[in-house]
Amino acid sequence: MEQTQSDNEMVKRLTRDGKEYIIIGTAHVSRESAELVERLIEEEVPDTVCVELCQARYQSMMDSDSWRNMDIVKVIREKKSFLLLANLLLASFQKKVADKFDIRPGEEMIRAVAKADEVDAEIVLADRNVQTTLSRAWRSMGFFKKVSLLFQMVLSVGSADDIEEEEIEKLKNQDMLESVLEDVGKSHPALRQILIDERDRYLAHKIRNAQGEKIVAVVGAGHLPGILRYFDNTIDIAELDEIPPPGKAGKIITWGLPLMVTALIIYGFTSGGAQAGAGMMGWWIAANGILAGIGAIIAFGHPATIASAVIAAPLTSLNPMVAAGWVSGLTEAFVRKPKVKDFESLGDDILSVKGFWRNKVTRVLLVVVFTNLGSTLGTAVALPMMARILNG
Repeated sequence: MEQTQSDNEMVKRLTRDGKEYIIIGTAHVSRESAELVERLIEEEVPDTVCVELCQARYQSMMDSDSWRNMDIVKVIREKKSFLLLANLLLASFQKKVADKFDIRPGEEMIRAVAKADEVDAEIVLADRNVQTTLSRAWRSMGFFKKVSLLFQMVLSVGSADDIEEEEIEKLKNQDMLESVLEDVGKSHPALRQILIDERDRYLAHKIRNAQGEKIVAVVGAGHLPGILRYFDNTIDIAELDEIPPPGKAGKIITWGLPLMVTALIIYGFTSGGAQAGAGMMGWWIAANGILAGIGAIIAFGHPATIASAVIAAPLTSLNPMVAAGWVSGLTEAFVRKPKVKDFESLGDDILSVKGFWRNKVTRVLLVVVFTNLGSTLGTAVALPMMARILNG
């Protein structure tokens, strides 16, 4: 592979096997980046334009009404509440920065697609599906890392207000996911590998194998060094698209914990008598129910939602197939069914933490996530208290 000097450090020109590659590193909220992309595509007239978008992000970017087609009940049933909430939090950070500097989120990608149509170039969506990326990241994390991730993303909604225009240059050297999750990534290297390194390889493979003699690729500047590093490597893209199953330890905990709790309570009745057994059951019900209910309260759930969380948590914690958050989330969606106006205002409501709690769509997602967190904490609290009764 040959690399030629460019007049812009964010533009890398490569040649390989008679094909020319022009890779443009951009900031996703920079007007200068958007103008550079548009100018280069017009000047180069490539056969193919690759953009750092997946199909889901492309449709969301191009269809401003896509939220109206969301089935919130389906999202809960398919266990995608956290993924959707994460997507909305990331979109909020990017949109707030973009609105502050009067530019659409992903403007350079929008212009790249439009200009590719003008010069009759093929468009390649070169990024990995964002749900695959977030699912792989989620599977790599323990419970407390997941809690840290959630709160880091919530805090990012407010932090965008403090970004000054000169700090956009810093964003050119970071992926948007990385900039939002920077603190989590520092303490969890595997997360950065999934969010950045794996996508570097994915993008490199897609760009390298694009059709045509001249290819222009538009990517976040944070991916540029990695793409160049992996450009000549043989990459198994199918492996990068897989969502790994839960590890053995996770399966053991998921199925073993309910069995252990049930056995512990039975042992309490048989060895400690009715009082000990009842006391253990009381701790299990109270800790799970109360903390799950507090989670629903934090999400500003309807009273019926809070009640469903309290009732469901002690039972669902013993059933690996059902989660308390799913029950409370479906209850919230039923008693406060999101209306068309909630989906229409979603783009504006996600610009503030208050808006996330006010909008009926995001409130359902928050109910699911916080109820599940509360139920998990309830289990952690109940077990040592149950053991103490048994030992006493």
